[in-house]
Formats: sequence, C-alpha cells, structure tokens
Amino acid sequence: MMILFILIGISLIVALFFLFMFILNVKSGQYDDMYTPSVRILFESNINNNTDDNANEKHSEKSN
Repeated sequence: MMILFILIGISLIVALFFLFMFILNVKSGQYDDMYTPSVRILFESNINNNTDDNANEKHSEKSN
C-alpha cells in the first residue's frame, strides 16, 4: 500500500514538471505561429525569383 502513495507522489511531481515546462514554452512564444512554416515552401520560389530580378535590374542599370 505504501508503494501506491510513493508512485502517486512521483507521478504528481512529473505532471507538475511537464505543466511548468508547457507554460514556460507558451509564454516564450514557442507555439505562436504554426501556419507559416507549413506554407513557406510554397512562396519560397517567388522570393528567390524577385531577388534575382532585382539583381538583374541593378546590373542592367549599371551597364547603361
């Protein structure tokens, strides 16, 4: 019977530790943005193309 009290006490300590870590991560912003990383790959090629176009424009302006 004594082992049950020990196991309940240990499980409460572990549960409180995980609750504390979860609250700490939520306050630090760990779970703020879950949408952008999943769609970032869809827009990445557009960003690279725009950067290349800007570089080409700058190069053509210099040669004129």
